[in-house]
Amino acid sequence: MANITSLEYNTERALMTIPEYGRNVQNMINHCLTIADQEERNNCAKAIIIVMEQVNPELKNVEDYDHKLWDHLFIMSNFELDVDSPYPKPSADFFDKKPDSIPYPQRRIKYGHYGAIMEDLIAAAVKLEDGEEKTFLVKRIADLLKTSYLLWNRDTVNDEVIVKHLEEYSGGKLSISPEELTDTREILSHFKKNYNVSSPIISSNQKRHNKSRTNNQRKHNNNKNYRKK
Repeated sequence: MANITSLEYNTERALMTIPEYGRNVQNMINHCLTIADQEERNNCAKAIIIVMEQVNPELKNVEDYDHKLWDHLFIMSNFELDVDSPYPKPSADFFDKKPDSIPYPQRRIKYGHYGAIMEDLIAAAVKLEDGEEKTFLVKRIADLLKTSYLLWNRDTVNDEVIVKHLEEYSGGKLSISPEELTDTREILSHFKKNYNVSSPIISSNQKRHNKSRTNNQRKHNNNKNYRKK
């Protein structure tokens, strides 16, 4: 009986540092490490760079892509490859160093669907002197509040709620009448026309419309089939 060669699974192989280049490129680099002659090793490294470029041609669109290929070559050799590179050899310590932690903002937002920028806009409007500029800005802020509310709420917005929230944010220093707010239908129409995006309200109404149309069509077909009998 012929001997059956056992299969080798990838899970049993050594992990690759940059798997995007594939196992063959990693094997080429491992072979390059075993070459004793410096000149032959340099030629081997240059040949591997060409193969790496062919494997990942999209790197050509990246700035300093040739430099990145050489960096990847050294990284995949575990920084043990001794060849003459046109660029400085990267340091293993640099890649092992953990990045500085980014502090998470601790600012608490009163109403999450409005966001922090809206609070900053209202704070800036409070500082303005009374006049046409402030009146215009307050109107725009109120419309933005209403727009944000519509984006995150499926039910129609109550203009009284927008007026109340504006007063809360400004500590009672900014106010607007509900009649001055832009009409809800105009805002929804703006969503659909300019951004080709339906708000939850539009999506909900559209679903109800489609369901009603489907039911009416089904009834029509049933009546038609019944008349045929």
